[in-house]
Amino acid sequence: MQAEKLGSGPIARSTHLAGMHSTGDAPVPDRSLRIALLGYRSQPFGGGQGIYLKYLSKALVEAGHSVDVISGPPYPHLDPRVGLIKLPSLDLFENGLASLRPRHLRSLTNVIEWTSKLTGGFAEPYTFGRRAVKYLRANRHDYDLVHDNQSLSYGMLKLQAMGIPLVTTVHHPITSDLRIALDAARSWHERLLIRRWHSFLRMQKKVVAGLDNVVTVSECSRRDIAADFNIDGDAVTVVHNGIDIAEFRPLPDVARKPRQLMATASADAPLKGLRYLLRAYAQLLNNYPDLELLVIGKPKPGGDTERLLHRLGIAERVRFETGLSTEALVARYAESTIAVVPSVYEGFGLPAGEAMACGMPLVSTDGGALPEVVGDAGVQVPAADVDALASAIAGLLDEPTRRDALGLAARRRIEELFCWQVAAGQMTRYYQEVLGRADG
Repeated sequence: MQAEKLGSGPIARSTHLAGMHSTGDAPVPDRSLRIALLGYRSQPFGGGQGIYLKYLSKALVEAGHSVDVISGPPYPHLDPRVGLIKLPSLDLFENGLASLRPRHLRSLTNVIEWTSKLTGGFAEPYTFGRRAVKYLRANRHDYDLVHDNQSLSYGMLKLQAMGIPLVTTVHHPITSDLRIALDAARSWHERLLIRRWHSFLRMQKKVVAGLDNVVTVSECSRRDIAADFNIDGDAVTVVHNGIDIAEFRPLPDVARKPRQLMATASADAPLKGLRYLLRAYAQLLNNYPDLELLVIGKPKPGGDTERLLHRLGIAERVRFETGLSTEALVARYAESTIAVVPSVYEGFGLPAGEAMACGMPLVSTDGGALPEVVGDAGVQVPAADVDALASAIAGLLDEPTRRDALGLAARRRIEELFCWQVAAGQMTRYYQEVLGRADG
């Protein structure tokens, strides 16, 4: 399987970086950089890491840099000015174990990927690292700096040892996902499978300890990374995620429905707390029988979410949608009454930020970094508290004036603190610091 390069990077590359908007930040240095962004799977519908690559790469190009995204499948959706270099894998989660062919056995990396999946493991970060090292060993002089998006594979330590300036984003330690998944497991067998799936954490802990330049997306994540990976938190730099405020925006011409809740959540991921929202929704129907719930996500057939829907008697009341374009997603926000983020833990909370950028009144939990993002521009409740969640939603349903005020405050907060122009400027300064240390 050979790497495939698509696109040619920025159409018009400036020799000076764009200045910051009115954020009070210092001007961005004027050196244009050649940046490789790495992602082991980067399709934005698969989660926050794909969204991060899509919008960070776009913002860096708009700041005057040349950017290639080097990715395994499923591949990202990128701005046309960003180059895409495909590193094909077996993509067993899409193709299944039966997809192995004799030609695949010529690659040790493919064999590792297949046997790990066969035994219930998740080897994609590790095997992506092997492929990335092979590609960058041959093409290292095309880039000033490589930025890894949480593959945290042994290959990243090899790149660092080769003298390639390397920055790594750790969104949050996956140890949090493991703990929450184990708490939600219903049997010893399920817990065994969960531990096997998360066995890549042993690699991640070793790799993080050896990395020189680690970035994370919130103060909460910095504390958790330091605690769970046993490293000095002062060695981790915070650059908050951004929201594309041109794409995620209010649509004043779209009429809001008087009784529609909306949540963006991986339906069967315990971390995202959808089960608490479903229970709260079932409660709310007693007083608001016309209340609708739209979930951007897809439950697994026969999975925990589907069983809970039937147990609560709301299987016909909850609407699930997936695979929406950004335009369609923004339109769903515009027509909804309240956005809800029921997560148990978020390293940043992109769904909260996107809803706020759309001018949505928001009810969120206090899980992880959500208080940093939401601030006083939304209503927050304790994570995993069904009664508190139902009460907060009911309060906003009954107060349209308050909803309007929160929507305006939410949009203003994202514009001032969490847009991608701010993030790209901060990341550029960090890149320059890393390169300065490498040159020294």
